[in-house]
Amino acid sequence: METDPDIIYLDYNATTPVAPRVVQRVEYALAECWGNPSSGHVLGRRAKALLERAREQVAGLINCQPEEIVFTSGGTESNNTVVLGLARNEHPGPGRIVTTRIEHPSLMNPCLHLLEHGWDVDFIRVKPDGTVDLDALQRALTPGTRLVSVMLANNETGAIQPLRKICRMAHEKGLPVHADAAQAVGKIPVDVKDLDVDYLSIAGHKLYAPKGIGALYVRKGAPFGQILFGAGQEYGRRPGTEPVPLAAGLGEACSMAAEDLEEEAARQEDLRELLFQGLSSLDAPIHRHGDPARTLPNTLYVSFPGFEGNAILEEAKGVLASTGAACHDRSVSVSHVLSAMGVEREIAIGTIRFSLGRHTTREYILAAVDIMGRAIKSLKDRTSGNI
Repeated sequence: METDPDIIYLDYNATTPVAPRVVQRVEYALAECWGNPSSGHVLGRRAKALLERAREQVAGLINCQPEEIVFTSGGTESNNTVVLGLARNEHPGPGRIVTTRIEHPSLMNPCLHLLEHGWDVDFIRVKPDGTVDLDALQRALTPGTRLVSVMLANNETGAIQPLRKICRMAHEKGLPVHADAAQAVGKIPVDVKDLDVDYLSIAGHKLYAPKGIGALYVRKGAPFGQILFGAGQEYGRRPGTEPVPLAAGLGEACSMAAEDLEEEAARQEDLRELLFQGLSSLDAPIHRHGDPARTLPNTLYVSFPGFEGNAILEEAKGVLASTGAACHDRSVSVSHVLSAMGVEREIAIGTIRFSLGRHTTREYILAAVDIMGRAIKSLKDRTSGNI
């Protein structure tokens, strides 16, 4: 990807390329540690050792104990496990979940599923900057609530939620808190002890690990309900023969992130602001969503009123970005996140999400601004008939 002069990839929130050192770790596991980690012989022990090393690496990035990490297939499974596992183990009968209107579908849809089966779900509103309304959250923490789930950083806007405050509010009521941290882990410091969160979801492909691997942090002693049943892998919490090569890749990616997290975040934030300055200089109105001080350092979510985001990106050949969450990218409908923020439709449909990564350079940013400028000019000329 990085060697292709015709591609400027600015969609790292959708997925990241697998880092070369992660590829090497996965290849090593495939070649040398292919045994079943549940086997007692030498090949099994070798695979088990690599698996547990990966668990330590993931735990090290978020400051927890290795035994508090459960390997999953990704963020979707991790989110589903918390929500549906809680419901499976609730006695007596249905309860209540408090979440937000801007969650990823992998959290929102299990909540809607429970809503159809007698549960009560309170989708808390957010403020115009995309952060949770804490007063509304406080009012929602009523008797009968079983779980509070708030994503740490939004996948579209990059808005970082005040999770530490949310955990404190919920714990004062004796309520556990889950955070979908798929977009946050590897981009900003995430310390589960400092946040005081009970459950936290990780998606490998968001931080340069392969697709198909993720993790779920479960605080020691926190209630846990399985949604899959089989043998006793993952300390009896997630059955199935562990995908050792994928887990090893996730572990290596977490170690890589830990090595230069703050430096890389600062570098990407500088490039993000360079991109915003460049886009602001173009001959088109621009509206920035969210507060830059409370946004992921790699994420820029902007609207070009009077244009459609899809049309701009189709014209901006070679600039790979998104008009919202990747799973909604083919639709021109207003994203549920922008709707929750109260963004007017004529502004919302012109929204583009640019998300930067480790391979983004100043040269890429300047080239992207140039291409975007030519695309907008072309669309304006076409509309006015000057072509």
